[in-house]
Amino acid sequence: MLQGSKQVFIGDQVLEYGAGHCMVVAAELAAMGQISEASPEEPYVALNLYIDPEVISALLLEMGSMPEPPMNKGFGFSPAGPALIDAWRRLVELLDRQDEIPIMARHREHELMFRLLMGPQGALLRQIAGNGSRLSHVRRAMAWIREHYTEHLSIAAMATVAGMSVSVFHRRFKAISGLSPLQYQKQIRLHEARRRLIAERSEAASVAYAVGYESVSQFSREYKRLFGAPPRQDAGKLQNIVESVA
Repeated sequence: MLQGSKQVFIGDQVLEYGAGHCMVVAAELAAMGQISEASPEEPYVALNLYIDPEVISALLLEMGSMPEPPMNKGFGFSPAGPALIDAWRRLVELLDRQDEIPIMARHREHELMFRLLMGPQGALLRQIAGNGSRLSHVRRAMAWIREHYTEHLSIAAMATVAGMSVSVFHRRFKAISGLSPLQYQKQIRLHEARRRLIAERSEAASVAYAVGYESVSQFSREYKRLFGAPPRQDAGKLQNIVESVA
């Protein structure tokens, strides 16, 4: 992050980070964020880069084998040191020299990933690269939940996809995502419902059934608990914001 600050809500955790901080996300979390500091004179500015596991794996081969780090959260943030900031700067500078991108972008990306591996989030990145790591097993279950989020899912079925016992799966899933597996599924449903309400202007009842709820009243209660307002009211407010910006 270059300017401003942001709050991110993951489960019952509230994280706040600002200029000079770097955040690494190793799993597709059910999270919400809001910009907490910005102004027309000093707007919120951040850079984002997709982490390619193959790049991390190639670097680890060159750096030598490392033991699998202990299971931790699926995200983390820390101050970005001068070397990491400099690697970011030189990667972004290629946008002004686009004829160099085909040759230089790969090298700059490798340097940036190397700096991250050598920093406080290195253990998290090593988990991303490992196809057989504990994180990769939980990520596989997360992907399966997102594909089947409208269905009635059991913890046992999720654990089977992850290749773990129910108790181990539940513990590791919550450590990584900040949510239990069923809470994660619920938030996937509610975020999709919010998207549909805003984009499609659909009725709350039809959206509730479409994302897997059997009770509209339960859907409305859980929606308000997560987003702070009933479905139609929340969607209407966000639609007005989108239209005013457009």
